[in-house]
Formats: sequence, structure tokens, C-alpha cells
Amino acid sequence: MSSKLSKALAAAKAENRAALIGYLPAGFPTVDGGIKAVRALIEGGCDIVEVGLPHSDPVLDGPTIQTADDIALRGGVRIKDVLRTVAEVAAATDAPVLVMTYWNPVDRYGVARFAADLAAAGGAGCILPDLPVEESDEWRKAAGEHGLDTVFVVAPSSKGPRLAEVTAAGSGFVYAAAVMGVTGTRAAVGNLAEDLVARTRATTDLPVCVGLGVSTAAQAAEVAAFADGVIVGSAFVQRILDADGDEAAALDAVRTLAGELAEGVRRR
Repeated sequence: MSSKLSKALAAAKAENRAALIGYLPAGFPTVDGGIKAVRALIEGGCDIVEVGLPHSDPVLDGPTIQTADDIALRGGVRIKDVLRTVAEVAAATDAPVLVMTYWNPVDRYGVARFAADLAAAGGAGCILPDLPVEESDEWRKAAGEHGLDTVFVVAPSSKGPRLAEVTAAGSGFVYAAAVMGVTGTRAAVGNLAEDLVARTRATTDLPVCVGLGVSTAAQAAEVAAFADGVIVGSAFVQRILDADGDEAAALDAVRTLAGELAEGVRRR
């Protein structure tokens, strides 16, 4: 049986377009404000959303998301708030809600407990960028028992055998990092992205979605021409930061950007 995530990606494909996937960390700028912001992504046109679990040492994230994580952590966000964010967004929409998190918080919380609680909240799965496939059996078993997808990340440095190993272990989609380095908006989409998508597709039938750097409708259209999904995070975070505490302006800004990006993936 297809998962909620797989169905959303298949629905976008049936419309001959890429899916739009939006990311925001939970608890940013506040827990309640973050819930409203994630909902605004969906209202603007995101097909799928990722809720980030803020981390004190986000080594794969650039300064924009690090700033958001710091605001959330200083505000006292906890895993229960991440799960509440998932639950309230999932209850209000048909869009799949994923959690994107480093492995250490899941491990400390308890693998089986986290999978059970995420499923109970209505979550569709997890993206685990720093969990090696070789060490993922416990998580994948717990996730499978609760119908959760596990999304792994591949990078331009990933070679054929490694790509095959990673894609065989994952489900839902494969997250292709378009550029080497940390997250953040880019002036242009890296030329490594299309090659990575092609090499990844050679190893799997899973959809391949591209992230790290997309921030404009033109870039979204460029990536949508060769990927199954376009992932946007830092650009949404920056819109909230630019609102400087004005919640209404922040929500309008992320909703507007989501709408522009949604148009981009449709005009590829």
C-alpha cells in the first residue's frame, strides 16, 4: 500500500510537474507561530512539508537555519513541541508532514518511542541526514512498524555503489543535495544537481527530490525540469527573519513565496 508521502508525489507526477516541499524548524519564531507558518506553506502551495527538529549543533545547516534553530532553542522548544507542530499541521491538511532531524535527539528520546509518537501525531516519516544507512536498522524497523517513511540524503560526492546502498534502504523519496556544503540560498542552482539526479535514478524507482539552495520561482522551474520534487527551506526561514517579529507579515511572506515557487514548478 502506498504511503501518504508516496501518494502526494504520485499526484504531482500525474499533473506532469514536480512536487513543492517546504521546510521550517519547529518553534520558530515561537511554537504557535511556527505552527501557523508551516500551515502557511501549505496554503501557499507546498505539497509536502518538513518540520525541523532544532539542534544545538546543526553542522549541515547554514547561518540562516542556524539562526532559526537558535531562536527556537532559546525559546525552550522541545521534542514534544515538534510533535505538537506535526500533529496540529497534520490535523489541518492532507499534505504529508515529515520531521527532519539529526539522529542524536531521536536516539536520546528513544527510537521506538519517537517512531510511535511521530506516527500518533500524524507524521508521514523522517528525513535523517546524518544517520548512516549501515546504522539505520533499528530506526527503519520501528518506522516500518508504524507506517513511516525514511528519507535518506545523497550528495554529489556519492558514487554508484553507495547510491544504490542508500536508495535501497530508503522509502518515500531520495533527498538529493544539489550542492556540496551547508544549507542556504544560492544565486544559481549548482550544475551538479542534474547529474546527481540522473545517477540516483539509475539505482532506484523512488522519486528524487532536490534541495539546498532553491529560493526563487525561476530556480524552482529549473530544478523541476529534471527532479521529482523541489525542496525549499532557507528562503522561507529568511522571509520570517526579515519580518522582524511581525507575525502577520511573516505569514504573508512565506505564503506568498510558496505561491511563487508553486507557480515555478508548474511552468517548468
